[in-house]
This record gives sequence, C-alpha cells and structure tokens, in this order.
Amino acid sequence: VQLQAYGGGLVQPGGSLRLSCIVSGSIFSINDMGWYRQAPGKQRELVAGITSGGSTNYADAVKGRFTISRDNAKNTVYVQMTNLKPEDTAVYYCNADVRTVSEVAILRKYWGQGTEVTVSS
Repeated sequence: VQLQAYGGGLVQPGGSLRLSCIVSGSIFSINDMGWYRQAPGKQRELVAGITSGGSTNYADAVKGRFTISRDNAKNTVYVQMTNLKPEDTAVYYCNADVRTVSEVAILRKYWGQGTEVTVSS
C-alpha cells in the first residue's frame, strides 16, 4: 500500500490550497483517513480526519478554514485549505487505515511521504 500526497506549495496569507492523497495497492477497504502536519521544531499534529461514512473532525486551529473530503471510488482524500495563515506552514502528511486483500482481518495505518505548505508573503 502506498499513499501519494501532492498539492503543496508556496501561498500568500489569505490564500488557498487543495491537498490530495491517493491510496494505491492491494486494497480491500479503507476506514478512516486523515491529514496531519508537522511544523519545524514541533510535533506532528492532527489537522482533520474523515471516516468511511463521511464523519469529520478538525483541529481547533483549522475549523472553519479547512474542509476534508474523500472520494471512495478513487481511494483519495482531500483537504481544501482556505484563509491560510503563516502558522499553517508545515509538512502535511496523509494517512489511511487500510485492510489489504491478503490480510483482510488486519487493519493497518499507512502514511504518505508528506507535501510541504509554506504560507508567506
């Protein structure tokens, strides 16, 4: 199983970005998916999560500005980020809880490689 995240870049304060993360491999099913971020010198923190049924949760710092969504047919999770602030600067990582075809009974968490978001004027 591989997760490929993309969509990061440099954006001015107040701008928007949309991150995408595609899950590929011998997938039987995907449960929860999410986005985390890690700023320089800080611990990785949850940004937003979404269940297979579409229920979402957000970190207080991004509520009202970020929207997480998923396309189950494409095994893809997105996060639409608006009104970006300099404090949103971080490497953003996606993850997914996956059951593979060869091990259906086991639910494992997989991580993407990260995509960098820089908010600066």
